[in-house]
Amino acid sequence: MQRRSFFRAAGATLATSTLVLAGCKDDEEPATPVVNNVIAFNGFDTTTRQPIDDGVLNYAYLLEQLEAAFYQKVVASPPADLLPGELAYLTDLRDHELIHREYLKALLGSKAYDVSLAAPLEFNFSSLTLTTRVGVWTAARQLEDIGVAAYNGAGKLLVVTSNLLALGKLASVEARHAALVHEILQSDSFASTVGADGLDDAKTPTEVIELIKSFLPVEVSVAALPTT
Repeated sequence: MQRRSFFRAAGATLATSTLVLAGCKDDEEPATPVVNNVIAFNGFDTTTRQPIDDGVLNYAYLLEQLEAAFYQKVVASPPADLLPGELAYLTDLRDHELIHREYLKALLGSKAYDVSLAAPLEFNFSSLTLTTRVGVWTAARQLEDIGVAAYNGAGKLLVVTSNLLALGKLASVEARHAALVHEILQSDSFASTVGADGLDDAKTPTEVIELIKSFLPVEVSVAALPTT
């Protein structure tokens, strides 16, 4: 399947799932707490202390919001030296991340952390060079590699099988995003993130938040998430 055809097919599948989830979500649970401008993702039921998936899903939701905002900014004001066809790729990537964001938002319902925020987060991309082709694709590679490592590290923290399947689908698409971006920057480098064991990198939520904290306008705590 051609890359753009794959992007469209995967996006349509996730969009359909989002509509289904939005139609049957139970909205009784409260949102993730936001206290003193700190977002804290809780991975345990406050009554039973049993692990729950809400914190992990909110963590993934934050990552998808970050990526969607990045591509939206790039597509809205693309660098002048993009090669033919590259804006179309960036637009497809933007559309995918928007679908991922809305998919997780529907899955979380009232448990989504941003339900209790006064306004949507405004991410800070000032540390990135978005005025040149190389700068944009280098930044995209950075974010996509972080996203893949984040999903690889988060899967084991989930309790509900359906949530693991959902994030597994997102992880598969994100890995293809990363492969595309690597290939655009350097031919035949699509698998350059794969280690000697044949696997992509995996990072804990703590490691990932440290990598993206410069983009975040608020402090995010993942200390309460399960570690195994």
